[in-house]
Amino acid sequence: MNSTEAPDGLHGSVRRPTAAARGGFTLLAACLAVCLVVTPAPAEESPVSRPPQLERDVEFWIRVYTQIDTDAGFLHDQYNLAVVYDTLHFEPTTTPGERERVVDRERERYGAALRRIAAAGDGPLPADDQRIKDLWGAEGTPSRLHAATEDIRFQLGQADRFRAGLIRSGAWETHIAQVLANLGLPAELAVLPHVESSFNPAAYSKVGAAGLWQFMRSTGRRYMRIDSAVDDRLDPFRSTEAAAQLLAYNYRVLGTWPLALTAYNHGTAGVRRAKETLGTDDIVRIVRSYNSRTFGFASRNFYVSFLAALEVDRNPEKYFGSLQRQSALKFQEVQLPAYVSMPTLERALRIEPEKLRALNPALTHAVWDGRQRVPKAYRLRLPLDGTSWTRELLAQRLSPGEMFAGQSAPPRYRVQAGDTLVRVAARYGVSADTLARMNHLRVSARLRVGRTIDVPEAAAVTVASTAAPAPAAPAAPAPTAPAAPAPAPTAAARAPAPTPSAPVLVAAAAPHAPVFTIRVGPASPGGAVSAEVAQRESAEDAAVAAAARTRTASAGAQPVSAAQAEAIGPALGPALDAEQNADPIDYSVAHDESIRVTGDETLGHYADWLGVSTAHVREINHLRFGRRVLIGQHIRLDFRKVSHEAFEARRREYHRALQASFFAAHRIVGTELYVARPGDSLWTLTQRATQMPLWLVQQYNPDVDLADLRAGTQIVMPRVEEVGSGG
Repeated sequence: MNSTEAPDGLHGSVRRPTAAARGGFTLLAACLAVCLVVTPAPAEESPVSRPPQLERDVEFWIRVYTQIDTDAGFLHDQYNLAVVYDTLHFEPTTTPGERERVVDRERERYGAALRRIAAAGDGPLPADDQRIKDLWGAEGTPSRLHAATEDIRFQLGQADRFRAGLIRSGAWETHIAQVLANLGLPAELAVLPHVESSFNPAAYSKVGAAGLWQFMRSTGRRYMRIDSAVDDRLDPFRSTEAAAQLLAYNYRVLGTWPLALTAYNHGTAGVRRAKETLGTDDIVRIVRSYNSRTFGFASRNFYVSFLAALEVDRNPEKYFGSLQRQSALKFQEVQLPAYVSMPTLERALRIEPEKLRALNPALTHAVWDGRQRVPKAYRLRLPLDGTSWTRELLAQRLSPGEMFAGQSAPPRYRVQAGDTLVRVAARYGVSADTLARMNHLRVSARLRVGRTIDVPEAAAVTVASTAAPAPAAPAAPAPTAPAAPAPAPTAAARAPAPTPSAPVLVAAAAPHAPVFTIRVGPASPGGAVSAEVAQRESAEDAAVAAAARTRTASAGAQPVSAAQAEAIGPALGPALDAEQNADPIDYSVAHDESIRVTGDETLGHYADWLGVSTAHVREINHLRFGRRVLIGQHIRLDFRKVSHEAFEARRREYHRALQASFFAAHRIVGTELYVARPGDSLWTLTQRATQMPLWLVQQYNPDVDLADLRAGTQIVMPRVEEVGSGG
């Protein structure tokens, strides 16, 4: 899946042992093009390394994925995964509450045993206590054993879920392999959906991540269409291409694949901070030694759980015996000539709704229930049933009155005092969930009096064969005129869209990090949303992720049943520690109460966030009036009125809103490498491409001094397209 969480660092509040104590897809491949500027590694060397020092951790997750199912689990130490105290088995009919009581009782029992063993020193022990002591080996000193009493954790088994994921994976593994190969990315990355979603394309997590690759909305909008009609996160093909872009981005920023994969869970900024804090990109040192309030069990174990999934995926018969993976999906695509309702398409195509829904998972509930039309130019997937569909043939099957120039606009309702989503939904004869989805809200959201919300068309609603009660009069929707009948297409109209100009190529990449120059196939066209919607959803993502971190902060707060695990999310590993966010910039305050200036910040911003005057900020930094601050410049701040945490929260929220507004109407479609020339500056750099904000250039080049560009400096430039509006 990049973190906007509280700052990581050695000042984190989590107590943990010292490092010494812990011991050491079928879509056309032509729509994707790539130039990988890097000296290839020897064939026998995998860029996705499996360090011997992490072998005990990998083996633990192999056992979780293959030896025990969701009716059993390991009671283990959360830092030394070689220490598994017991395997707890439950009857399938055992309730979650009963299971939790068993886990708590056993945790207490083993905690007491550890205290006894620590107190006994080298004295004789009962047989079971001796067994526990032997699990620790030389690491089992009295102080270490005493500390371990607080680190007893329960891990639910996942063998049944992993096996089901292996079977499902066959439907998309060909496409995933092609995307990775065409982008020059390691083939090993193809197993990541095992860890993220167990290859369930309809998966949702409790924090709002969705699909095979578990994208949050705010991150997904960088690469995909996510609006009221289309959610490409739920399309295994489109989301795979987006995941490849995100992983390539992580690799560019962080320099190694272990770190790039860890950032998929912990966030690019968080992993970058860990790398800078320890002065290393060694995944072993980071996993074993990095201490942070948000770098918890999930972040420490994401890479090793990925390596375990890779091992099992490569050797399924070894662990599960013979199994048959699903066949690759086969289909044809037709581009819609106009906005068309789904019932109209079902009639014109003569295809069962269930088949259309299975092939087009990105279309939202609003499309399937008729509240939204399938967008113009959307590439609708159809079965290979002998009919070869084209845009022109489909247009011939549709009458002019069935093709529209725009999206249907739902009626609007003005919220009255005492209204709730549940009450308004009942008034219109729909579920609260449906009404919440129409308005990009959560069911629990409070409605502000005077606010207008989308509601279903009353004439279309029946409840128990009786018309719904008459609601308060909604504002009449603007009528949508049908599109004019399409004339016979010209040669130009039949021609494919022009291919973007080729990216700049260079002979060699910067030595510290290979550079990918990437072009990807088109995402679903259109899909712009309002900045207000994008900002609200981004803030919701952040808030829900923060709440989830709080719930899972305790080592003991782990699911004990398949139902509990699936309620949290589809991941086969532990719950996430950080919000998925591709922003690599560290917005925290340094120990000397200074910050580094980042793109689109001014002294006025700092003054507002601190509750002081801009003149005061200039004064303490000895800056003349009219002198601009530069990206990367250190600025000292006065925190007598506002705490570090409050300042950081305001700063992060500013950037979150800034980015959400931009990606509400823009999408990253690739990257290219630019080599700075004499006379180049940050201003001339951003003028090379329209709609290119400074902060986005900085995100792709966080370690480049953009304020002092030198000739020959290599700069990764994201290629951005403006997204058309209209659902």
